[in-house]
Amino acid sequence: MKHVIALDVGGTGIKAALIAEDCSLLHEARRATGRDRGPDAVVETILDFAAELHALGRERFGTAASAAGVAVPGIVDAEGGTAVYAANLGWRDVPMRALMSSRLGSLPVALGHDVRTGGLAEGRIGAGRGADRFLFVPLGTGIAGAVGIAGRIEAGAHGCAGEIGHIVVRPGGPPCGCGQRGCLETLASASAVSRAWAAASGAPDADAADCAEAVASGDAAAREVWLTAVGALADGLVTAITLLDPGTLIIGGGLAEAGETLFRPLRAAVEERVTFQRLPDIVPAALGDTAGCLGAGLLAWDLLATEVPA
Repeated sequence: MKHVIALDVGGTGIKAALIAEDCSLLHEARRATGRDRGPDAVVETILDFAAELHALGRERFGTAASAAGVAVPGIVDAEGGTAVYAANLGWRDVPMRALMSSRLGSLPVALGHDVRTGGLAEGRIGAGRGADRFLFVPLGTGIAGAVGIAGRIEAGAHGCAGEIGHIVVRPGGPPCGCGQRGCLETLASASAVSRAWAAASGAPDADAADCAEAVASGDAAAREVWLTAVGALADGLVTAITLLDPGTLIIGGGLAEAGETLFRPLRAAVEERVTFQRLPDIVPAALGDTAGCLGAGLLAWDLLATEVPA
C-alpha cells in the first residue's frame, strides 16, 4: 500500500504515523522527545523514529514510504528545510529536511511549522473542510494561528503569519515572553486561565480544566476568571477577523475541550464586538491531537504531487 511517513514533534512528545493517500492512519506511534538530553539528542530521536517507521512500512505493506513530512515547533524555514529555532527544544538552524532525507535513503521530505501544519489538516480534512478562507487558533500553553487560503496555509513573507497570540489586547498588561505587554496569550491561553484560576481559587495546582468545571457548576469566581479570558480572546479574534475576513474560525487546543462552556460565551462576545465585519462560523477543531500528524502527511503527499518527473 502506498503511504507516507508523518511526524509531529512537540516539546515533550513526538507523534508519528504512516498515512495512506486517503489520509487514513495506517499506523500510529508516540515517543518522548527527550529534550532533557539536549538538542542533538532530540534530533537523533526524531531521525531514529522516522527510520523505524520507514522499516515498519516496508515490512508491513511490502513497499517503502513514498515521502515523509515532519512538523516542528518554533521558527521554521519550510522552503529551505531548516528548523531555525525552538526555545523548548534548544535547537538552532537544524537542516531537518536534509538530515531526514539522508537517514531515509534520499526520500523526499517536507518540513512544516507545527501549528500551520495542524491548521492545514483541520482546514482540508477537519472542521474547515470546504471553507475557502479559515483561521485555525489553538489555545494551549500559548496561542498561535494558521491562516488558511484555498486549501493551503499562508506562512507570510518571513514565515511568521498567524501569530495572533502576540496581538496586544490589553496595553500595559501582563508581560509576555515576546517582550511586549498585554499580549493575547498572556490573558486567554490555557496557561493564562490556569494561573488566574489558581490565584482566584487559592489552589496552586488548579488549572484551566478545573476552572471550566467550576464554571459549569455555577461558581461565580470561576465565571469571572473565565469571562475575563473570553473577553480578551474575543478582542483578539475580532482584530483577526477584521484583517483576514475568514469564513470559518476554528478553535482548538486544550481550552477548546471545555466545549460549549467556551464556545457559547465566545460566540456571544465576538458577535457583540463586530460592527461592519461579517461574522464567521466559530467551530471547534475536529481532529484533536492527530491534526499535526495528519498535516505532516498532507505536506508529504503535496510534495509528491508537485514533484517534476525526471
